[in-house]
Amino acid sequence: MAFHSVFCTVVPPHLLDRLAQAANQQIADRALRTLEHDALQRTRRRITTVRGFTAAVAPPEADPRPRRTVYDCKNGTVLPGRKVRGEGDAPGQDATVNRVYAGLGATFELLLKQYGRNSLDDAGLKLDASVHYDREYANAFWDGSQMVFGDGDGEIFLDFSIPVDVIAHELAHGLTQYTANLEYFSQSGALNESVSDVFGALVKQYTLDQTAEQADWLIGEGLLAPAVTGTALRSMKAPGTAYDDDVLGKDPQPATMDDYVRTGRDNGGVHINSGIPNHAFYLLATELGGKAWERAGQIWYDTLTGGELSQDARFGEFARLTVAAAQARYGDGAELQAVQKAWSTVGVPHS
Repeated sequence: MAFHSVFCTVVPPHLLDRLAQAANQQIADRALRTLEHDALQRTRRRITTVRGFTAAVAPPEADPRPRRTVYDCKNGTVLPGRKVRGEGDAPGQDATVNRVYAGLGATFELLLKQYGRNSLDDAGLKLDASVHYDREYANAFWDGSQMVFGDGDGEIFLDFSIPVDVIAHELAHGLTQYTANLEYFSQSGALNESVSDVFGALVKQYTLDQTAEQADWLIGEGLLAPAVTGTALRSMKAPGTAYDDDVLGKDPQPATMDDYVRTGRDNGGVHINSGIPNHAFYLLATELGGKAWERAGQIWYDTLTGGELSQDARFGEFARLTVAAAQARYGDGAELQAVQKAWSTVGVPHS
């Protein structure tokens, strides 16, 4: 059985490529180091997505509860680093550690309370995270078994633990790994990224107790440094508008299939074309109103965990299964109509 090398980062390669060409040599050097490091990690991590492969699931824990451990790499690259906070430990002086610990807990809580799921694998999987990874490392990633956070370069990116949706986004790659196991290429890869953005947004809204109307639908809000002209890494409400900066460039995400980007880079544009299913979810959630993690999130969760989604699924297959999931759970009412309307608006066939 051949394993595919998959390495999921929150900052896409195309954005780091742009920074690596910056006139400011310091910015360019930092981005280049991050790119080189990420390329090495992709080579080293032979991890998750394999056709016909289902991630091993441990026997279920009798008492569903989070089992969090946060490690400090002390700006080194040896994982996981030194343990600095375990489950139930009191907060320490390191704000990054405390934010990550809380973000792990918020994600676990949403999965358990709303969807009845005991951690990422539904069997009490330990949630491990390492912080202060490398020096000026401008990314965060899921490596198939744990999360890792850089401190950012301070000039373009701040600490990657600041947005709770970034923490939840990376954990959601683990959720996908243990469920649909979507291949990290082309449209299935864009769906993989989109699912992480969806659950990242849901965890953020859950922690803030926001309705779909109150939410900003931004991914990575608070991550960009003050000098950057932009609000976040991505916008689910308005893909393509998250940033427009002289150094960072312009957000390339499309909102509909009319602007679908065909590229061989970034595994076929997984971080770019994810804007299309992202926008569909935003349209569904705001059409239904209320708390997005309830009906809209339930439909996406049912689709991800239903066992029918192909590992190489394209947008159309995912859309059809969300329609089926909405009908199976809610019947022929408002939920079904809202799902159909959302996919029609973004130009994805759903029947």
